[in-house]
Amino acid sequence: MKKNAKKPSGSSRRDFLKTSAIAAGAFMIVPRHVLGGPGYIAPSDKLVVAGVGVGGKGQSDIWNFYQSGKADIAYLCDVDDRRAAVSRERFPKAKYYKDWRELLDKEHKNFDAVSVSTPDHNHAVIAMGAMELGKHVYVQKPLTHDIYEARKLTEAAKKYKVVTQMGNQGASADGVRKMREWYDAGLIGDVEEVYVWTNRPVWPQGIPWPKNSAPVPSELDWDLWLGTAPYKDYVEGLVPFNWRGWWDYGTGALGDMGCHLIEPPFSVLGLQYPKDVECSVGSVYVDEFQRGYFPESCPPSSHVIMSFDGKKEKDITLHWMDGGIKPMRPEELGPEETFGDGGNGALLIGSKGKMMCGTYSLNPQLLPTSRTDEVNVPQTYDRVPGGIDGHYAQWVEAAIAGYGNKKVSSPFEVAGPLTESLLIANLAIRGYDIQKKTTNAKGETEYQYPGRDIKMIWDAENMRVTNFEEANRFVKRDYREPYTL
Repeated sequence: MKKNAKKPSGSSRRDFLKTSAIAAGAFMIVPRHVLGGPGYIAPSDKLVVAGVGVGGKGQSDIWNFYQSGKADIAYLCDVDDRRAAVSRERFPKAKYYKDWRELLDKEHKNFDAVSVSTPDHNHAVIAMGAMELGKHVYVQKPLTHDIYEARKLTEAAKKYKVVTQMGNQGASADGVRKMREWYDAGLIGDVEEVYVWTNRPVWPQGIPWPKNSAPVPSELDWDLWLGTAPYKDYVEGLVPFNWRGWWDYGTGALGDMGCHLIEPPFSVLGLQYPKDVECSVGSVYVDEFQRGYFPESCPPSSHVIMSFDGKKEKDITLHWMDGGIKPMRPEELGPEETFGDGGNGALLIGSKGKMMCGTYSLNPQLLPTSRTDEVNVPQTYDRVPGGIDGHYAQWVEAAIAGYGNKKVSSPFEVAGPLTESLLIANLAIRGYDIQKKTTNAKGETEYQYPGRDIKMIWDAENMRVTNFEEANRFVKRDYREPYTL
């Protein structure tokens, strides 16, 4: 990447064009409606976007940017031609690359913003590379794979003065704003306990790495797909989705759903970094007598407990449950009423009452649910036009306006601490299975698991566990050469 080609911080293509027009003479400035009639958007008012990872969720992301009417999808980049096919058909004029580094190096003068929707392990290097060039970035959830990466991206967004947004679109939903208004009005009192749960994973976890390698599909650049991760031979079934269950690439159920489900209580309660974390995890049996130990793979289920500073003297305890584990059904909920949205949900327990919601903070309810229609509190938080779907246009418009001129729902200053909290939970899960081999007095081999049955104390400022050093290996991983942050 050419460091000397970096644009000034916060610069935009629109500013460049505007300056050029002034230099050319005032007669060049023509009112927008004269050029194209009412509603016409001049090219200089469109955000020129490069998409990195344009299949699956990336495909829908760039389509939503385009649907805003204010974005031009000018560049596409994907390591897998099969996954890129739909986006390439939709945007036939967009130039196509396989290597995001080549895209940034050759084309950075020709676009304003980058959308990143790759597997988790490559989010940070791509986003950082774009921000260093003064590009606005939209990054799919979770923001990063590692705690260290999340902190660095948060700092970089401020340093380079770029507009950022994480792809947890529920942050733009009406539901979380309604819940904040209920909470601010004192309807449920002081919250000391929160439960969040999901039916994920819906992909294999808690299993050994496949023993047999397979031929790499001709359309896939496997080395580029691996990116920052250690080299391994290609195996069937990993791409395009099941990578989520492997620590080298994914972040498990927490990474997949946590940014959607934990965001409502984070926003409502104003949470930041946890003070401590503890967990228990489910496991699989390799036979009827022996429990499996597969540290490369996320566990099939987990229950994580984190403590946060509350607004009052008491801490707020947040429970995360996945793999089908659910909290006890609230007694205020009728026997036939849906808890959360069935498979997922968040429950906030206050001193005066309770409230819950589903994924993306949809269908917020006070408990008992009859209260929901009985109460009427003033609207104090502005709604995002289009709600969940408006999450994309909100970022596009903010990027066009320039850094600091328009609000977004999940800028890195908010998404960073949220992501770090999820990854601290994952740190506890990974620490739970740290295995130490010992020999007893009889010369027999025994295994100990020192990360179990302890509460890990978290030093947020220094990003480290203070009472279990072995767990700190998961704060920041080593990248495969030549990748760096």
